[in-house]
Amino acid sequence: MIWWHAVLIALAGVWAGMINTVVGSGTLVTFPVLVAFGYSPVTATTSNAIGLVPGTIAGAVGYRKELRGQFRRLLTFVPASAVGAICGSILLLSLPPDAFETIVPVLVGLAVVLVIVQPRVSGWVLRRREAKQERGDASEPVKQGSVLLITLIFLVGIYGGYFTAAQGVMLMAIMGMLMTEPIQRLNGIKNVLSAVVNVVAGTVYAFVAPISWPVVALLAGGSVLGGWLGALVGRRLSPTVLRGVIVVVGVAAIIQLVLRQV
Repeated sequence: MIWWHAVLIALAGVWAGMINTVVGSGTLVTFPVLVAFGYSPVTATTSNAIGLVPGTIAGAVGYRKELRGQFRRLLTFVPASAVGAICGSILLLSLPPDAFETIVPVLVGLAVVLVIVQPRVSGWVLRRREAKQERGDASEPVKQGSVLLITLIFLVGIYGGYFTAAQGVMLMAIMGMLMTEPIQRLNGIKNVLSAVVNVVAGTVYAFVAPISWPVVALLAGGSVLGGWLGALVGRRLSPTVLRGVIVVVGVAAIIQLVLRQV
């Protein structure tokens, strides 16, 4: 590995760790970097999933204050994410590599769209909560064991196990629509569930998938720093700036992936 490749991969890990903690979709930073340096999309995905595990854990730990009192709820959500991650990783390893390379530009495009529309979704959630407050029923949250909520978390787990980009955005949209908890608490729950998906999928990949361990080490070190910074200063950063970086990098990734197939 060329030394400046290593530096850029580590820096991408820092930025991804920060973005995953604050917004989600850090994979849209690291994945294009790895593909640009010649790694296959499958190897980039598996190495990325494992490498970002420490960062997602660091981000979850950083939100421990917001997670107080959420233990019972997490006991319900975590198994859904874990089982979904297993299913998604099996899909990645079972389908032909050509199938993944064909669909991954679509998945990246979906992730970019989700990042773009997230402010509108957040605004809709806020208006919904204000309307409930006016009706006097804001204290009636969705039951912790809601079948719909758990099913959607499971489906996001499948997506995350197959391709991790934007799973955090999906989780925030789902929980924001179906739960009445404050946004920062939802962000803490999102970080825990994303960490679970990455840990489970990464464990599967580590034993049976093509992995670049030098890349994993660089991303792991960078993402831990990024996750810590994200939890520390994330509330002070402009979401618009972070979202703009994600969109630009995501569009560049789509162009590069499409050109690879031409």
